[in-house]
Amino acid sequence: MDLNLLVVLDALLSERHVSRAALRLNMSQPAVSHALARLRVLLDDPLFTRQGGGLSPTVRALELSPALTEALAQIRAVLGPDGFDPAQSRHVFRLAMSDYGANIILPDLMRLMRRSAPGIDLSITQLSREGMIAGVVDGDIDVALGVFPHLPAQIYPELLLSDRYVCLADRASLPHSARQIDLEDYFARPHALVAVHGEASTEIDEAIHAAGFSRRVALVLPHWSVAPKTIIETDLVLTVAARSIEALRGDKGLAILPSPITLPAIPFMQISHRRRQADPALRWLRSAIAAIAQSSVAEH
Repeated sequence: MDLNLLVVLDALLSERHVSRAALRLNMSQPAVSHALARLRVLLDDPLFTRQGGGLSPTVRALELSPALTEALAQIRAVLGPDGFDPAQSRHVFRLAMSDYGANIILPDLMRLMRRSAPGIDLSITQLSREGMIAGVVDGDIDVALGVFPHLPAQIYPELLLSDRYVCLADRASLPHSARQIDLEDYFARPHALVAVHGEASTEIDEAIHAAGFSRRVALVLPHWSVAPKTIIETDLVLTVAARSIEALRGDKGLAILPSPITLPAIPFMQISHRRRQADPALRWLRSAIAAIAQSSVAEH
């Protein structure tokens, strides 16, 4: 069997979509479709069926997937240590992240791409945690960045950095020269909550409920970047990741205060599918993101 056909099959199993597999392989869509037709004859199995806008693998294709991924990884290791040259490759990576993650990673990642990998493009989407996880599992997303307390077995997680929660409030709404907010005032105030697509349950509320308290959330919004502006000249308190409001430390109208209640650390991570860990292109991307995150930690 032509080994190129196995490379196409591996891409189709990862992408579950002919057009995306073609893009990943730098092939035309008709060429990928022709290769799939040859594979069906050689393996005497349809391998994929149409489902929605993508492809659903057959039982036979799923049986082949683990061994195929391992075999191709071994071949790539023999032929070269990397198997991926970012300076020469044409590739599109699909990432999912909130504006919090984008603020930490994206500027430096884009500069790296333009300097060292000009043929590589990025497509960024913003989804809920559940949407990110589902996208990675289904092959629609290469890497997702965020906080993921619960992950299925198919997902490979990598911790990038740990952040902490702080409180943000309008300085004029606080007692004169206050450098902290006490527990009584914290729970007496209405709260703003950043939650993508209306996610109601957060680690903040789980910690609050575990301590025997409850809070009134008067505003739920999906964007970290606009959240601070919404509390100016109000009595709202916003409990957010410290890194998301670094630029506000010199703002005289807003006060950044320690949380009066013990809250868990924020494990910011990148996730990808376990079956794609041998993919040299994905390894390069994950390594680049991890290096940028570590650089960000060093600067703080």
